Amino acid sequence: MFRYPNGKPYEPKEQIKPKKQQDITYSNRGMTLEEDLNETNTYYLENKLAVIHKKPTPVQIVHVDYPRRSAAVIKEAYFKQSSTTDYNGVYRGKYIDFEAKETKNKTSFPLQNFHAHQIDHMKNVVDQGGISFVILSAFDTCYYLEARHLFTFWNRQESGGRKSISLNELNEYGHKIALGYQPRIDYLKIIDKLYF
Repeated sequence: MFRYPNGKPYEPKEQIKPKKQQDITYSNRGMTLEEDLNETNTYYLENKLAVIHKKPTPVQIVHVDYPRRSAAVIKEAYFKQSSTTDYNGVYRGKYIDFEAKETKNKTSFPLQNFHAHQIDHMKNVVDQGGISFVILSAFDTCYYLEARHLFTFWNRQESGGRKSISLNELNEYGHKIALGYQPRIDYLKIIDKLYF
């Protein structure tokens, strides 16, 4: 029972009903996966755990329209080169390089979400002793999938096989990442378990 400073008991005018706890899902997240990863990486940096940054996409601006001084509008631009992966940095002395992808597909994760130059880049990172992986938002869950497993699925597709990763395969080869408060998507826990 709560009491006011004068000793009179507090009686609420209406009963406060506890809110029903909602299940946290990754469905319909759009840019939120990227935002959550950026927030996670900021947390890692501020707490001196890791230095991981989103790589900017190299763009060549060709034409800018200046209707007025404070409102410049880019009218024409081109990618300077093919992008590699979304994020890179250093954790515990190891180079980290990863891609973040998502799908709304309910039955499998399409490999068409990846590009050959991204796969080649990840292979180069692994060949040099770096840690490369993908974070996938699929089936209302967030997964950490090591690059070596992605290479297996990619090679299968290149050989005329299945062009996607099934839910069963993600559950077998991937590692589920629970959504948290700080950090939002704690993928370093999985790296610790796999590499250290």
